[in-house]
Amino acid sequence: MRMAATTRGLSVTLRQRAPVPLDCTLDCAPGELLALVGPSGSGKSTVLRCIAGLHLPAQGRVECGGASWLDRQRGIELPPQQRRVGMVFQNYSLLPHLSALDNVALALWQSAPGQREAEAREWLERVHLHGLERHFPAQLSGGQQQRVALARALARTMSTTSAPESTAGASEPAALLLDEPFSAVDQVTRRKLQQELARLRRELPIPIVLVTHDLDEARMLADRMVLLHHGVSLQSGPPEEVMTRPANTTIARLVGLVNIFEGVVGELPPNGRLVLEWLGRRLEVADNPRPGFARGDKVLWAIPSEGILLHLPGHPSPNEGENPVTGSVADCIVLGPHTQIMFRPDGGAHDMSLTFSAPTHVAQRNGIVSGAVISVTLLAGAIHLMPWSDQWSES
Repeated sequence: MRMAATTRGLSVTLRQRAPVPLDCTLDCAPGELLALVGPSGSGKSTVLRCIAGLHLPAQGRVECGGASWLDRQRGIELPPQQRRVGMVFQNYSLLPHLSALDNVALALWQSAPGQREAEAREWLERVHLHGLERHFPAQLSGGQQQRVALARALARTMSTTSAPESTAGASEPAALLLDEPFSAVDQVTRRKLQQELARLRRELPIPIVLVTHDLDEARMLADRMVLLHHGVSLQSGPPEEVMTRPANTTIARLVGLVNIFEGVVGELPPNGRLVLEWLGRRLEVADNPRPGFARGDKVLWAIPSEGILLHLPGHPSPNEGENPVTGSVADCIVLGPHTQIMFRPDGGAHDMSLTFSAPTHVAQRNGIVSGAVISVTLLAGAIHLMPWSDQWSES
């Protein structure tokens, strides 16, 4: 099956005060998967509906492949059927009285009647549903229903058949929109579907926008992510960057960073690394801080769990000379193969702790229990500085 080629991606700007406040800007290149993440009620699904033409924002524009789908200022408002958007909903939205094959064939209305069944079969085969073409949705598992929905969305999006004149613009390059597509399936099926999407997206020369509240899912699948909160796009970039280099503490907490502390910028040592003064210690920071940080400035700093290394007796790590910190275990919780450790540094307040994890067998072998005295390394490359905020502890 030949796929349409795209030269320009998806560009979106949305503004409205009600019913769901929006102040959102995003872009997604051809062949790129963009994750739109944020807590429940942040407006993620509304953004997708605006792109698809299912919701009309007060202000904004949507362009895809160089074609204008929406421009409120210029009076352009293409209906959904002219946007060539494939959309997969949380609840699949399959027609229960139609077979899997017929559900997919519905999206191929532009194809000649004699071609629709063959093309629908090919799409079902691509999502590994060969042999289930005549099954109805009620006869399929949740994961299989989701694959039918994905096949239908791809069939609509990637069809290369010329559209009738009455649907001018329908042959323009398209986008695939996925609204929490794996939320209704069990964990094993979810992992399988994530793997299928990761494989399939390598063949799709179109922008793909994935709405998810699962940060791990965004980290695994996305090239870039946009963090949305109260309808506002707060930060965008590669998932690793957004999740470990947040612009401020609001974003840090939204991406799950719990190790956030106060510090003071120290003098610049001969090796060029910035020094952070914290609890009477001098921590080296390899992060390239934003312009404006100067010696004596109060700052907030964060470090992800993976930036904290446990020192093992008798097994020195090459990183142990980099920001070593001694203290005691305030608490530890076994979570299957990993143990979560709450570490209280010497000199810190009673309620101050750094949280990180270690393999459970390592923790048990080395006697990691509440009250145990241990040492850790805070990797200089993992420490991230953020502007000071008087409200950070209350946010």
